[in-house]
Amino acid sequence: QVHVVESGGRLVQAGDSLRLSCAASGRTSITYAMGWFRQAPGREREFVCAVSWSGSHTDCADSVKGRFTISRADAKNTVFLQMNRLKPDDTAVYYCTAVYSYSGAEVHVSADEYDEWGQGTQVTVSS
Repeated sequence: QVHVVESGGRLVQAGDSLRLSCAASGRTSITYAMGWFRQAPGREREFVCAVSWSGSHTDCADSVKGRFTISRADAKNTVFLQMNRLKPDDTAVYYCTAVYSYSGAEVHVSADEYDEWGQGTQVTVSS
């Protein structure tokens, strides 16, 4: 199994930037795609960004596109979520997730496609 652990969440002000990290451990020799999801109080879990195993392909939700960037350091088994121009609506628990990748190039934007989840890291953006 591949286990993921998120870190970096904290309280910030609107307009600030924040960088989240996700470290993978376990059977990291397995090829796997990774992604970030978030869940705000009273809301459903939603897709944020995703990256392929290769790290060459990424995708982000329209709500964060242009502000958030996902990247992957494959050698370090780590993915990052760079969040810029944060808004109060970005307040949520952010989850890192992973799933086995067959092609190494695909990205997954549906939560149902992932089977390994971190415990989440809280990001709070004050107005």
